[in-house]
Amino acid sequence: MQYRGGGSHLKNLKLKSARAALDLSQEELAEKVGVTRQTIGMIEAGKYNPTLNLCVAICKVLGKTLDDLFWEK
Repeated sequence: MQYRGGGSHLKNLKLKSARAALDLSQEELAEKVGVTRQTIGMIEAGKYNPTLNLCVAICKVLGKTLDDLFWEK
């Protein structure tokens, strides 16, 4: 497995898909994890590498694991 971080500019479609599956907007997810909507948008666009703590918070809200959302096979 390969971590998506480290300056990777791959879009995080897994995160976007998981968020959409729960019918959460970027703004709603952002509120739940304590960041701005822009931060969530930049993570999904592959333009921002979130901290591990933020990754964990996002996973908890979406009911996913780090592997599910942030690791490339």
